[in-house]
Amino acid sequence: MKHAISWFEIPATDLERAQRFYETILGGPLFNMDMPNIKMRVLPSDQDPDAVGGAVVDSGGFHQPSATHGPLIYLNANPDVQIILDRVEAAGGSILVPKTEISPEIGFMGVIIDSEGNRIGLHAVPASGA
Repeated sequence: MKHAISWFEIPATDLERAQRFYETILGGPLFNMDMPNIKMRVLPSDQDPDAVGGAVVDSGGFHQPSATHGPLIYLNANPDVQIILDRVEAAGGSILVPKTEISPEIGFMGVIIDSEGNRIGLHAVPASGA
């Protein structure tokens, strides 16, 4: 097992708004992967088959956004957490934890509230040799 997580889903009550939010802060398109009982917008990821993927989802109530309950996932914010944080408020979110150094080896983190009310972490690792 290479990763503890193989897939994640971020709840949305307004999928179009959530899609605009994540496309804005991540700077790239989300991809439609609707299924019979769930609407999904897949977040960009490497084409590497071992990469961890995820989606913003509207399941008609099965998934509920939350800023206080449930797990906290961290999205890849490389090369710099601040680049993502600088886009959050204009996209309809808010910043809970500003860019904070974890350690020189582990990098930086931040925490936001997305357009749907979810608490989402951001993490960026230091560049090699830095």
